[in-house]
Amino acid sequence: MSDIPFGFNRPGEPGDENEPGKQDPFGAGNMQDFAAMLHQFADMLSNPSSGGGPLNWDLAKDIARHQVVEQGDPSVLDAQRRAVVESLRLADLWLDEVTTHPAGIRTPQAWSRSEWIEHTLPVWSKICDPMATRMVESMSSAMPEEMRAMAGPLVGMLQQMAGAMVGGQAGQALGGLALEVVGSTDIGLPLAPAGVGALLPSGVRAFGEGLEVGEDEVRLYLALREAAHQRLFEHVPWLRSHVLRAVEDYASGITVDLSKIEDAVAGMDLSNPEALQQALGGELSLTPEETPQQKAALARLETALALIEGWVDTVVNNAAKDRLPSTDKLAEAVRRRRATGGPAERTFATLVGLELRPRRLREAAALWVSLGEARGNDGRDAVWAHPDLMPTAEDLDDPAAFIEGKSADIDITDFTEPKDDKPDEEA
Repeated sequence: MSDIPFGFNRPGEPGDENEPGKQDPFGAGNMQDFAAMLHQFADMLSNPSSGGGPLNWDLAKDIARHQVVEQGDPSVLDAQRRAVVESLRLADLWLDEVTTHPAGIRTPQAWSRSEWIEHTLPVWSKICDPMATRMVESMSSAMPEEMRAMAGPLVGMLQQMAGAMVGGQAGQALGGLALEVVGSTDIGLPLAPAGVGALLPSGVRAFGEGLEVGEDEVRLYLALREAAHQRLFEHVPWLRSHVLRAVEDYASGITVDLSKIEDAVAGMDLSNPEALQQALGGELSLTPEETPQQKAALARLETALALIEGWVDTVVNNAAKDRLPSTDKLAEAVRRRRATGGPAERTFATLVGLELRPRRLREAAALWVSLGEARGNDGRDAVWAHPDLMPTAEDLDDPAAFIEGKSADIDITDFTEPKDDKPDEEA
């Protein structure tokens, strides 16, 4: 890729005056036009990004909400809200019988698609800001030093343009995801505020289409999954930060392919801000560097997601198998949705350059089942006491060795009995 940003040649290169697309937008002759064009974008870029980060989250939220409203986002009716709350509460009662982790939902809620966007945005900003930072850095570093000196304060506006560009793409991705999710934990990440469990009636209804299963049964099965996820994220104190940190570590190592931007902007009339806005509205191409740090973060994330989803599958199916006639059909629908690269994978590929998929879900579920059979629910759930006790990717290859080895040394009482608030004087 050329060291000249956006596909332009240096002044004086052959053909730079006669060939279309070969003018230098940062040359002295074009600086006034370029500055005027940038200032025409001032209104669009004037809103600071939420939280002070590089990505314009106000723009992202507006685009996402506009997208779901266009597709239809009816308000949640009182009857729907009651049905969701009752399902989540009943799900927790059933889960009490199959896991030692206590209930994690203090506030059961039913969300519209717009409410899902609103309530999950703080976590999305934490996940996506590293990617936006890399985007802004790439835009700045692609400009040669002499051009940065010439542009002066306009570099700041270019960075705002980068933040607006990524904000627009994030908004489109989140809007698309909001149209497909059924709750706050579909993708295995803790997106809801602490203590909140939620289902989207519109998502529940869409999930059940074509399954020939009653909506009440579909809702209750999905409520079991939501409640099971919330038990882990609420009562395994290290898990939330462990998963989110792995996503952040991976995202912070990506690079941004500027070639598409170069191709789009080459030859553009710099006096036409609408043309530039359209050119910058395309999808960014994110490229993992595959550094050792990124590979380690990806391995941690994939293993953690597989273990979370495998445990949820295990306890949910234990709770539902004698109560819901269509448990097997619903479980298979969930597995098929995940295996075919659903909304989670596409959104993460767009937002952080990461295909989010628990690739070893079946192995993880088999390990949890075997561990429960060997050590009971207490012994199975006690493994979550500390990250050092958790199965590794190698343990998924040989669950018997894990069950007979590391997991056998766990003191269940350290996990299941209340802790003394006094400090350990012998420590």
